[in-house]
Amino acid sequence: MKQHFGAILLFYRPYVIWSFIINIVITILSPQIFPAILTKLFLTILLWFLVNETHAKRKLNFYRNLGISSLRLFTSIFIIDVLIMIAYLSFIKVFI
Repeated sequence: MKQHFGAILLFYRPYVIWSFIINIVITILSPQIFPAILTKLFLTILLWFLVNETHAKRKLNFYRNLGISSLRLFTSIFIIDVLIMIAYLSFIKVFI
């Protein structure tokens, strides 16, 4: 389990900066949690589609060999991303 979590974080690492930029845009447009979660869900589905339809699909073979399905991988990064976003929005709302 610990190895799977580390592998999931390894997959998520290149997307952290993009996620933070999206968090900033969400904060500017509408710093409410429910629309932000829906936005992150849409973007996670879009990322899943792009990874499955491009050469990045080969990256998923590594995770499949570890026993992590693509559904579990993207669900996990969605949950991690939403938790980070909720913490960020909760912190920022204090100053808005």
